[in-house]
Amino acid sequence: MALALVLILIVVGALEFHYMSPWWITPIASNWQQMDDALLLTFAITGVAFVVINLFMAYALVTFKHQDGVRAAATHGSARLEWWLVGATTVGIIALLAPGLSVYARLIDPPPEAMVFEVLGQQWQWHYRLPGKDGKLGSTDVRFISNANPYGINPADPNGQDDLLVAGQEMHIPAGKPVRVLLRAQDVLHDFYVPEFRTRMNMVPGMVTSFWFTPTRAGRFEVMCAQLCGIGHFNMRSYVVVDDEPAYRTWLAAQPSFASQVAAAAGGEQPGQQGRLLAQSRGCSACHSVDGNPGAGPSWKGLFGRSETMSDGATVRVDEAYLRESITNPAARIVKGYQPIMPAQQLSPTEVAQLVDYIKTIR
Repeated sequence: MALALVLILIVVGALEFHYMSPWWITPIASNWQQMDDALLLTFAITGVAFVVINLFMAYALVTFKHQDGVRAAATHGSARLEWWLVGATTVGIIALLAPGLSVYARLIDPPPEAMVFEVLGQQWQWHYRLPGKDGKLGSTDVRFISNANPYGINPADPNGQDDLLVAGQEMHIPAGKPVRVLLRAQDVLHDFYVPEFRTRMNMVPGMVTSFWFTPTRAGRFEVMCAQLCGIGHFNMRSYVVVDDEPAYRTWLAAQPSFASQVAAAAGGEQPGQQGRLLAQSRGCSACHSVDGNPGAGPSWKGLFGRSETMSDGATVRVDEAYLRESITNPAARIVKGYQPIMPAQQLSPTEVAQLVDYIKTIR
């Protein structure tokens, strides 16, 4: 009797949690209401099964409980009941699979007029690329990946010369227009997920996956990686900003092209340019911000020249020697308030010097 009561309480508690707790999905900001509908249908079917099975178990515990002097009798079952169970299970599976497969088929079939942007996942940051005025993205290959070319764009492909490489971790798109997202992974499995858009897709090394959506309201929406991808997975975040058309055009005009970035890297016009490209290609920005915002590691904004308190209470002035040691042997001294999670970096002395020069420019 006690176990039957526990089962009933579990059913009541689960239903109350579902309807009363604040876990519910975020407000939708795209055209994919069908995602919510499929999810609710799944909850309904599995919820009914959960309630029926647990209440039946409670009923069986009470009805067929042990009685002194009464022995259970063997039975060969009921073929009719078995067919009913097979039929009900089959209908339930179809009801669960069909809506999801239907929505997925539409999710990967974008309208012809959809604009395109590409996302490259890398431990532990995102890179964004858009086609230039020719409307075509340049071809890519892993053999072209370098500090100056983390996307692996083929330098001999004329379609890639005007590709726009988004500076930073914010991707902007116009409101009310369909958008096709092309997804690649540079190193391990990632997953591009924006909860408000109801869209997510795995990013598999060696493959290009895709989905599309239409943003329905302006705003700044957080991007998360939904696949465990290493020690910095929790901090692999960026933003998709939905703008009105004028704001989007203004932002788009400020993005550098692939050709201009290659020229800048070759010419070295800007102090710290090589170090900035190196930090971008190695995923340093996943833990070290350049705008003062907190992260898994100290922000690089204003870092050079100030004093930092170490975990052992000692105070250290951040100079070139300290930065070189922190890059090559990050466990040597840990800044107070941070965990020793940074892996040792296999960098040449020239690359270390480039990173130090870049950090010195971030004021």
